[in-house]
Amino acid sequence: MKLDILAFGAHPDDIELSCAGTLIKAVKAGKKVGIVDLTEGQLGTRGSAEIRLKEAANAAKIIGASVRDNLGMMDGYFTNDKEHRIKLIQKIRQYKPEIVVANVPLDRHPDHGRASQMVTEACFYSGLVKIETEWEGKKQEAFRPARIFYYMQHFSYDFSFVVDTSDVIEQKYEAIKAFKSQFHDPNSKEPETVLTSPQFIEHVKQRDAQMGYAIGVKYAEGFLSQRKIFGVNNIFDIK
Repeated sequence: MKLDILAFGAHPDDIELSCAGTLIKAVKAGKKVGIVDLTEGQLGTRGSAEIRLKEAANAAKIIGASVRDNLGMMDGYFTNDKEHRIKLIQKIRQYKPEIVVANVPLDRHPDHGRASQMVTEACFYSGLVKIETEWEGKKQEAFRPARIFYYMQHFSYDFSFVVDTSDVIEQKYEAIKAFKSQFHDPNSKEPETVLTSPQFIEHVKQRDAQMGYAIGVKYAEGFLSQRKIFGVNNIFDIK
């Protein structure tokens, strides 16, 4: 299956908290979207890997993703080495996305930065014919995505561009709330975390509102780009 966008996240729920609105808009526009979680969130304070996998599947349905895979890397301990990069290269070559989105290069959680660097390198190496990989017993063709973008999460950046998500904001937050084990639950007896604060989801929505304000809309999601120059067909395409 060829995808238009392949979104990588270090943990299940990274995508939902950061760029679900952009993915939902792409799906509504007829694009094929896929999600690959690197880990199962095994070290998460609340819930379990099994619960997170079920929640991730439910969130993917809400987003409208064509596929959601989990690479089963170890939360907190995966490293940017050949073994882990090959797993990413296999997925890139399997789905041949035009666009890849990934964790931002520097963030509160150390896994996010490591995941970002690993995805970035895998996108480049995936285009090298001398790196040979197989999928389901067949040799894969070399393929390199055209663009890599990095979504905002905990830390704020001077983003390269923002995507207006005002018309899909409720669907985005429905996808976030699919991860019931991770956010505020007054009946939970598990330990409190930053994410379980009653204010956490509201803070995320305020961040979306702030990025929307930058372009004169209600809500938006911000992205960084490796490339500093973008080409447009017409100067009026710039908003």
